[in-house]
Amino acid sequence: MRNKRLETDEFKARRQEVLKQWPTGEGVNFQEAVAYHKAMPRENVFAEVLAKAKAEGRTLAQPRAGVSLIDEHIAMLKYLQEEGGADLLPTTIDSLTRQNRYGEAGKAMDEGKIAGHSMLTGFPAINYGVVACREVNESVKLPCQVRHGTPDARLLAEITLAGGFTDFEGGGISYNIPYAKNISLEETITNWQYVDRLVGMYEEYGVRINREPFGPLTGTLVPPCISHSVSMIEALLAAEQGVKNISLGYGQCGNLIQDIAAVQSLIELGEEYLARFHYQGVMLTSVFHQWMGGFPQDESKAFGVISWGAATVALAKATKVLVKSPYEAIGISTKEANASGIKATKQILSMLKDQSFPDTPELLREKELIKSETRSILNKVLELGEGDIALGTVKGFEAGVLDIPFAPSRFNAGRILPVRDSQGAVRILDHGNLPLSKECLDFHRERIAERGKEEGREPSFQMVVDDIYAIGKGRLIGRPR
Repeated sequence: MRNKRLETDEFKARRQEVLKQWPTGEGVNFQEAVAYHKAMPRENVFAEVLAKAKAEGRTLAQPRAGVSLIDEHIAMLKYLQEEGGADLLPTTIDSLTRQNRYGEAGKAMDEGKIAGHSMLTGFPAINYGVVACREVNESVKLPCQVRHGTPDARLLAEITLAGGFTDFEGGGISYNIPYAKNISLEETITNWQYVDRLVGMYEEYGVRINREPFGPLTGTLVPPCISHSVSMIEALLAAEQGVKNISLGYGQCGNLIQDIAAVQSLIELGEEYLARFHYQGVMLTSVFHQWMGGFPQDESKAFGVISWGAATVALAKATKVLVKSPYEAIGISTKEANASGIKATKQILSMLKDQSFPDTPELLREKELIKSETRSILNKVLELGEGDIALGTVKGFEAGVLDIPFAPSRFNAGRILPVRDSQGAVRILDHGNLPLSKECLDFHRERIAERGKEEGREPSFQMVVDDIYAIGKGRLIGRPR
């Protein structure tokens, strides 16, 4: 396994096996799919809409949503488009499809048709096939993205891209370590090289497909240098396979200055590393995920969390924001609740569109800290891989040089512990084997010690636990009562 573009013959050989995984794979015809994409309206192409928004300095709002019955799914997307005012649309894939359990997904689809309502947690695109995916895309006037969480998304990519979707989320790290327990990185990186090569092939035929690594990872208290490192790796892996449109994502941590610094440094680092490895002509855009941790059960309080994320992204100037629903703490959201989250977010975006956050010393210091830590991690990864980012990633996780907090994977060291400082910024309590400089580690210790002194307690794992549950209880920092 190397970070090397797949040869045409090798890709074709793999493709024959991939398309045989489920009968609907027979409905994929690449040349016909290329012609279909070229005939699509430009306003339905994700990369086109993102490029326009980036040029204009606008932030686009996109919800998460997906149900199993196609008529309900289309009705929901139309509602989010027309009533919610979404700028971009999702199609969230069901959990059985994510695990490649297509037979079980099919049974649940049949049961849902009999019951008259969805029996799955999302849209089973593989079971529906290319024609149904096109029906979804043709029913709306906005670009649609495939959002999922699949370690092996090769067949899903084949069917949905042939079905007219113009954005595909995920990556070999971000859709493995936070999602799976026993799947090796060698396997998932190889799987996602296939996905990226497929996207690269569409690009070579003049079809723009956007790729979005999943930025938030485990979603709770992830230090920016961790998520940034994964984003850089997945961007480099994608670029090697010919991907030309990449959206780098980041999950809200809660401290305004740290979050703005993270969004701004994300694109700066992306441009730096793409240039370092001589990848040219890649359009980078940024994605901000509203708070991915626990939510208050009270709907009004949940709107407060959503609005804080909206204000943050408006000042950070990300190209896209993934919007949350006020029903996050209750269960799967209704289309009405999703629409209300979009409306609240877009109201804030509109009110703050002409305002910017000044380059204060605190903001500049935070940006340099994030960049320095990310570079330290990536330099060590490249050293372990002898210059190869794919090989270095595998060895980096083995050594704990790459380490994602609270991840279920047994291929993840799980040694680092993040915690908030006295102003709510995420710092590192235990750095495990992260290759950070003494200067950076001293800064983290000092900030955490300040909080401990204020609260009259020694920083410990209990402080981490308190922070995880804080927002659900109406606070950002988990201070003792």
